[in-house]
Parts: sequence; structure tokens; C-alpha cells
Amino acid sequence: MKRAIQLIKNRSDIGAGTRGSDLGIDAIEIAAINKGSQYFNTYTYVDIQTRNGTIYDPLIYPFGRRIKQVLQQCKLLAISVEDCLLEEKFPLVFSGDHSSAIGTISGIKSAFPDKTLGVIWIDAHADLHAPYTTPSGNLHGMPLAAVLGIDNLENQINDIDEETKKYWNKLKSIGTSNAKLRSEHLIYFGVRDTEPPEENLIEKLAIKKYPVEKVRNRSIKVCVADTLQQLAACDIVYVSFDVDSMDSELISNGTGTPVPKGFDPAEITEILQEIIASGKVICLELVEVNPLLDSQGNRMAEVAFEILEQVTESIEALSTR
Repeated sequence: MKRAIQLIKNRSDIGAGTRGSDLGIDAIEIAAINKGSQYFNTYTYVDIQTRNGTIYDPLIYPFGRRIKQVLQQCKLLAISVEDCLLEEKFPLVFSGDHSSAIGTISGIKSAFPDKTLGVIWIDAHADLHAPYTTPSGNLHGMPLAAVLGIDNLENQINDIDEETKKYWNKLKSIGTSNAKLRSEHLIYFGVRDTEPPEENLIEKLAIKKYPVEKVRNRSIKVCVADTLQQLAACDIVYVSFDVDSMDSELISNGTGTPVPKGFDPAEITEILQEIIASGKVICLELVEVNPLLDSQGNRMAEVAFEILEQVTESIEALSTR
């Protein structure tokens, strides 16, 4: 019997600096339709109510743009992910911007508070800023700091107001006031566009990174095997796949913050399949497809769907082993 998968559609893009990732899920569905696939008719799904209308509101918190609404969004997503896991289903989360990971990881920890979580972050960016260090104020650059419970005050460059502090602390505390992740249980794949406050923190915490060239030189199998060895103490693993981990010049610029010299689709597929084969992965999230920025039609969504189809087969197959 195949593993039960539930799709969670979270069309929020308020944590990003550019609009359009809220349309990413629809773009992926269009890619499926154009391919003649019944993928999105195959699985049950949940639609998370969004607060995207708040883009018309004045920006109050410059170092935590729309942080109150991102908090509300992440709370809803956390509940949906928790419910899915408690129903013994596999949550396959489609999100707009990457601030969503705060909600997804919080939901996982709410469902399994006594289990040790490992996180594999496939992304061009470290997403390790806090309001104290952010150069943009966009929450999609802060999810890992939130779940690690880190403010990074040693590298502070911003003087933030009390309201931002209040909402930031609430974001860190969704589901539990404790940190949801330990730095030694975070692994990066493809990160290549970072700022000094993040770089200093990565070095201080000794967070393991697998840049694109290192993966190619050592091979995907070896790098994933090393990753799983480092996460051996983790009971469960969450994988976050940001499409900007792929080479923007090779594929398209249909993502909020495109970066060249990334992975190609075959590499991403193999990385994901090797990780899933461990049997520890309980949730996969796909983020940051932005069709409004795609100069090649719907190319990024099409590539994301091709990867998704293959990876979903691997997820389902695990239950038969």
C-alpha cells in the first residue's frame, strides 16, 4: 500500500520582497495540466487561508516587513502540518515564500515534541537572518534563525522597535518556547549567496554546507551519505527545497531571488531521492516558484513539477519496504 500523501497549499508571499510567489502553486498545477498529468487530482489537499491582501497596507516594521501577518500565516500552516502528521500522512507542502518554513517546522515539532528533528535546506540562501541583522526586512530570509531561536546579536546592524521584537519572539515560539532545531542538525545544500552576519553565524555554529562544486566533486551519494551520518541522532527529517537552489541561467529566473551557478534538475532529483531513501523524511516543502518573474514562460514551474513527480514516487514507495 502506498504511503498516504496530503498536499498542503500555502499561497502566501508576504514574506518576500517581490510579489508573485503566491502564484507558484497555480503555475505548477498548470505545468501538470499541460503535461497531461492527473497529479493534483490524485491526492487530498488543504488550502491555507492567506493574508496576501496586506500588501496594500503601509509597512510599519522595516526590519520585519509584515511580521504580524507572517506570524498569523505560520500559525495556520503549523496546525495543518501537525494535523496531517497526526493522521499518519506525509505532508507535501507547497508554499509561496520561504518564511513558511517557520510554520512547517513548528507543526512538525508540535506533532512530535519528543523527537529530534534534522533539517536539510536546499537553497541558494542561508535564510539565517533575524530582524537585528536583515538587510531587507523580508521574513523569507529569516526562517532558520526563528526555528533555531537565534537573534544573532553579535552581528547586529539594525535597531529594531519593541513591536518587531514582540512579534519576532512570538514567531520563534510557535508551538513551543524552546528552539525547534539544533545547529548541528541543520545541513545546507547549494547555499552560495549570503551576507556577513549569516556567514559569521554559520562559522560560529559550524553549520555543515555542501556547495554545488563540492557536491559535484565528491558525488551526490557521498555527500548525502555524510549528511545522513551527521543526522544519525535525528529521529525525523524535514527537507526544504527552494527552487533558487537551481541554476537560474540554466533554467530560468522564475523565482524571487535567482542565483546562477546552482544545481541542475537531475542533481536536485537525485539529492532528494537519496535523502528520502533514508526513510527518515516525514515532510517535504517546495517554495519560491514565481511565474511573474519567469522570462521563459512557465519554465521554472515545469521543471519543479518534473522533479516533484519523480520524488513523489520515491515517497510513496517507502511504505512498501
